[in-house]
Amino acid sequence: MKSRVLRRTAIAAAAASATVLTLAGCAGGGGDASGKDGQQITLTVATFNDFGYTDALLAEYTKEHPNVKVVHNKAATSNDARANYFQKLGKKGLADIEAIEVDWLPEVMKYSDLLAPVPDDLKSRWLDWKVKDATDKDGNLIGYGTDIGPEAICYRADLFKKAGLPTDRDEVAKLLSGDWATYFSVGDQYVKATGKAWFDSAGGTYQGMINQVAAAYEDPSTGAITATDNPEVKKIYDQVLAASKTQSAHLGQWSDDWNAGMQNGAYATMLCPAWMQGIISGNAKDVTGWDIANVFPNGGGNWGGSYLTVPANGAHVKEAQELASWLTDPAQQIKAFGNAGTFPSQQEALKDPTLLDATNAFFNDAPVGKIFSDRAAAVTVSPFKGQYYFQINDAMQKALTRVEDGTQSAADSWNQWVSEVKAIK
Repeated sequence: MKSRVLRRTAIAAAAASATVLTLAGCAGGGGDASGKDGQQITLTVATFNDFGYTDALLAEYTKEHPNVKVVHNKAATSNDARANYFQKLGKKGLADIEAIEVDWLPEVMKYSDLLAPVPDDLKSRWLDWKVKDATDKDGNLIGYGTDIGPEAICYRADLFKKAGLPTDRDEVAKLLSGDWATYFSVGDQYVKATGKAWFDSAGGTYQGMINQVAAAYEDPSTGAITATDNPEVKKIYDQVLAASKTQSAHLGQWSDDWNAGMQNGAYATMLCPAWMQGIISGNAKDVTGWDIANVFPNGGGNWGGSYLTVPANGAHVKEAQELASWLTDPAQQIKAFGNAGTFPSQQEALKDPTLLDATNAFFNDAPVGKIFSDRAAAVTVSPFKGQYYFQINDAMQKALTRVEDGTQSAADSWNQWVSEVKAIK
């Protein structure tokens, strides 16, 4: 029997919570690596959103390690977790294990010496690009990889049918195979047939495109800002805005109108990392037409993902490393996937039958385990994100929004972005 993915309905958890798990008893005859001399210790784990670390999963660890009590603290939002992390890193007050998002890495890397490195013998556990992203200049891996966000294309089969386009997910994958020009060419067909938007926003689509550029904004060797002189950036900017004129719904991601668009058919396709499944199903509960095609323009792409880190000044660093290793073991990642739909980053987990047989009922029983495993394998570029990446990219997102809302022309908005970038240093 095929397993079903449990869907997340929002990016942030509704409220902060804390769970304490403990199991009374003595250590087994072979001794317990956690808990010095049989003394009970407490390990705190701080996460956000939903990592799939249920009470039942954590209880498995305390059963195997009777001298350990696990306290799981979940922040209300990732922003709350981020603020707390950087306020306390290197000081006191952080958990023994702290979850971070991949987007924090440029700043985290500035303080990598304050984190206990992942043991070298674990590095082969994860996809190469997952390891590369969290490896500092001294070769230390500073995070235990949890989930990733390999991208496919989510689409409305019912709207495709009205446009005279294929609706079967395998046929849609063939239709969209190729580069971004192919994706936008099919978009022209859809718009001509229906008069409606093909994709949700220029900003969201740009992000998928720029994530395929190895060094979009900064020189990896020097850190120098190269964004305004990089022809790939200008090409993507021009290409997505040219398509946006007729194909975009002009709905900013995470806005109320964008959420509503998933339900009311405001757009027919959207770039779809694995975690987007829960966002769509949560906002389009009454729609039966959403499906997922095993394809992504111009190859593979990844959007998002997280890690567990162990502060080096924690009270129980060795024991925290053992728990972090256990939580990110392929077996536990498969369980977390079943609990929350978090897509594994481990090599073995990506080949696990439980994952590969997983389907999602909302997306017409799409074989999401197989689709996103294939999409993860298709990722060939791990974009460099230096300390100014997100400042530059945020300015770019605002530039795209100015064009889509009619505030500025594409040329004027580009020029403003160039000025803003040049003012950074």
